[in-house]
Amino acid sequence: QVQLVESGGGLVQAGGSLKLSCVASGRIFDINFMGWYRQAPGKQRELVAQISRGGTTNYAVFVKGRFTISRDNANVLTLQMDSLKPEDTAVYYCGAATPTIYWGQGTQVTVSS
Repeated sequence: QVQLVESGGGLVQAGGSLKLSCVASGRIFDINFMGWYRQAPGKQRELVAQISRGGTTNYAVFVKGRFTISRDNANVLTLQMDSLKPEDTAVYYCGAATPTIYWGQGTQVTVSS
């Protein structure tokens, strides 16, 4: 089992920045991939960025050049979000795959225009 706890969401104006963090506990050495996903009201959950155990990153087209994912030590995942847009407003979830997929509780990010 893996437990994930996100933090760092909030309200920010367009063009601003936020940093999300996710702390993993439990069987963290079984984790192959970790990533950030988001779900806006009325929409499906979508991938934002992911990072493999070896450090390979993958970003959704709509965040490339604005967001940076990183994994510190074995259990802290971060997402630096710059140049935020109103359309980035969503609940952001941390996910981990062992390959069983685990989710955090989510953190709200609201970008005002």
